[in-house]
Amino acid sequence: MTRIFKARRKAGEVRALQGVDLAVHRGECFGLLGPNGAGKSTLIKILTTLLLPTSGRALVAGYDVAEEPLQVRGRINLVSGGDSSGYGILTVRETLHLFSQFYGVPPQLARRRADELMQVTGLAEKANARLSALSTGMRQKLNFARGFMSDPEIIFLDEPTLGLDVEASRDIRGFIARWVRERPERTVLLTTHYMMEADELCGRVAIIDHGRILALDTPTALKRTLPEEPVFELQLSATGQDLDALRGIAGVRSLSHHAHPATGAVELRVVVVEDDVIGEVLGRLKALERSVLHLTKMEPTLETVFIHHVGRGLTDEETGDRDGS
Repeated sequence: MTRIFKARRKAGEVRALQGVDLAVHRGECFGLLGPNGAGKSTLIKILTTLLLPTSGRALVAGYDVAEEPLQVRGRINLVSGGDSSGYGILTVRETLHLFSQFYGVPPQLARRRADELMQVTGLAEKANARLSALSTGMRQKLNFARGFMSDPEIIFLDEPTLGLDVEASRDIRGFIARWVRERPERTVLLTTHYMMEADELCGRVAIIDHGRILALDTPTALKRTLPEEPVFELQLSATGQDLDALRGIAGVRSLSHHAHPATGAVELRVVVVEDDVIGEVLGRLKALERSVLHLTKMEPTLETVFIHHVGRGLTDEETGDRDGS
């Protein structure tokens, strides 16, 4: 399947999807991992009938998304992190009821589902609060809850824990795992920037970049495919010079870094060709006036698999100008 867009800033076209060929099995939680602009959102929009493929076919629950969109829509739902939760004048309970009625859920059943989902997401105490009075985190919890009000056959979760705290994210992951286990026909397609989330929930994972599937297997099997390259994780002080100079060190295969949201300390992950290279990295960090607070040699993880195939971490920006989504 392919999807081509006209480029916005230059002549020509952008191939958001290039020959994507994958099958998600009924009853599984399937993970789709890729950096920004890799094609994840385009693929989800096609599978949820919001966008047509340029060529090829896509079947959801056995129905063609282009030829039978209404059959698909009655069996799916979509949760996108950061989306609007609903209408500000409505309360939490009213919002959940409204979305249940879009799918024809009987009122008594809708009330039971709303109560369960509000309990799971920590919204029970806010049941009668208007959306306009909710915090960003609470709105994201409501966004998640409304996606399950129709008890869909297939649910697409696009960054469902975006912006949530650790405890709320853990509760939601637990709910997703239980939801899939309860009935064998339930299916989840999950995109996330949190590798641990994909590792915990997903039976299989696909890595996508530049509109192509680069790898697809179970998380365990993907980790076993990695070459024996040492991986180090460092925690650095927030102050000091820019870390881009580390990319020029001979023997550094790849690196990714991000600031810890609570402490501000920088978490740096470095893949090197051999252990001795880390000494050069430490020397360069000292020259950059970055203090090393913690250093650990890591076992293979889903993140190191991702970096191996894509060449950068999820939070790293790609060099060069690209259009696409």
